[in-house]
Amino acid sequence: MTIIKQTSTPTLWSFLLMLLISSYYASASTVDTLDVPSKVMNKAYKAAVVLPSSYTGSKASYPVLYLLHGASAHFRDWLNQTPDKMTVRNLADQYNMIIVMPEGEIFGWYLDSPFDAGSKFETYITKEVIQKIDATYRTVKSNKGRVITGLSMGGHGAMYLSTRHPDLFCAAGTMSGAMDMNWTKFKISADYAKSIKDRFNKLLGTDNPEDEVYTKNSIINMVEIIKKNGMPIIIDCGVDDFLIDTNRELHRRLLYANVPHDYTERPGAHTWPYWQNSLPYHVHFFYQILKTNGVVVATSK
Repeated sequence: MTIIKQTSTPTLWSFLLMLLISSYYASASTVDTLDVPSKVMNKAYKAAVVLPSSYTGSKASYPVLYLLHGASAHFRDWLNQTPDKMTVRNLADQYNMIIVMPEGEIFGWYLDSPFDAGSKFETYITKEVIQKIDATYRTVKSNKGRVITGLSMGGHGAMYLSTRHPDLFCAAGTMSGAMDMNWTKFKISADYAKSIKDRFNKLLGTDNPEDEVYTKNSIINMVEIIKKNGMPIIIDCGVDDFLIDTNRELHRRLLYANVPHDYTERPGAHTWPYWQNSLPYHVHFFYQILKTNGVVVATSK
């Protein structure tokens, strides 16, 4: 019988492995948690900011992706909820862009509530968050270097903010977005519908989805503005998602109005595995536009 004697002395291979691991983490993207308080709401909020590994050794100005979370969530969800927790960080490194995940509260819808003075997230994102990011980091300080997307409520928010503020963004996207704020069109349970109804009532001052406040703030009713802006947009939704019908309807209206857009349906539901799979498509789509705009940062490789 042969006895193999173990030793505490590291082998050459284990040393090289440790060196490789330490080198990887030393060069990986970093995550800042930035204070971005809101004067308009008189509240303290934060944002997560992913900086690509090349940022510290460069003097270049970087394009920025604003990545919005969904309802019942907060600013770190994109970092904490994806099955692969490195998804966002790896994309920041792969495409050499800053990725900002701001706070939108659990049901802020990224709009200025006409009913609740403490919920003004359109003003917060467009006049406070962007200015803070541009003042803190080396960013491309024009719409040529800013893109925006998000999931669910954040998907609607990304389309809403970009449509109303084309001076701030050059492209927009939505993943599993709630394209119509008429909650009766969501394929959800009665209990969830009641919860949504109550939340909309607190946000908009009415639970009647036929009220003007719903129709004028729903992106599905802004096709003519989208057409006028001419902004590149990417839309996708899982075929088993409870919001698929509102995405199909927006797609239909955009086609009818001859509005160019990238639209995809894939297998999947309203889940983090779907969004983790979806996000790289959005980032690649945005990268091509940023490249055309001449604002991408070349890699050193």
